[in-house]
Amino acid sequence: MTAWRQAGLNYINYSNIAARILRRTLKPEARVEAAKRDESHIRFTPWTNGKPTHEK
Repeated sequence: MTAWRQAGLNYINYSNIAARILRRTLKPEARVEAAKRDESHIRFTPWTNGKPTHEK
């Protein structure tokens, strides 16, 4: 069993933690650019009868 699984994490959580730690170790000029990748946006589209429905 992998260490991250033994710690009670799923792979996504483990990966996010590792990426955050790596970004903290970068030099300041590279850290600013890498910090932009830390943000993510999720958009949900509901589907009805096999077609996306657009809620307003």
